[in-house]
Amino acid sequence: MFKSMRLTLISISLILLFKSALAKDFIIYSIVQDIPMGEPNEIVKKNYYVNLGKGQGVNQGTVLNVYRQISRIDAYESKQRFNYNIKIGELKVIHSEDSSSIGLIQNFRDQKDDPLFEISGLMIGDKVDVKIE
Repeated sequence: MFKSMRLTLISISLILLFKSALAKDFIIYSIVQDIPMGEPNEIVKKNYYVNLGKGQGVNQGTVLNVYRQISRIDAYESKQRFNYNIKIGELKVIHSEDSSSIGLIQNFRDQKDDPLFEISGLMIGDKVDVKIE
């Protein structure tokens, strides 16, 4: 009885250990854009490449949330670092492979009441996940 319970607990512990070891962040790893020509009302198309694909359930038309991590230190009192994960936009997947996808901006936060970002627009290193409604 105790041997089987012990074996079950060890098995559960190993599964949780391996699952956390395999956990990874999904990010924008590359951006490709048209060259702006300076034409009036010109639309500069950008493709965002992410390391999230069909293997994670992402197909053409899937919407991805994009988050920026902002890190600041309280230099005056606690000397503690604070990390903020702020949703900054959404990508719509236009092409998906086994472990990567290409997306276009569907939505970007740039309203008066939104936080100020040092770099406006989506950038390499921004985190992505599947939007669930």
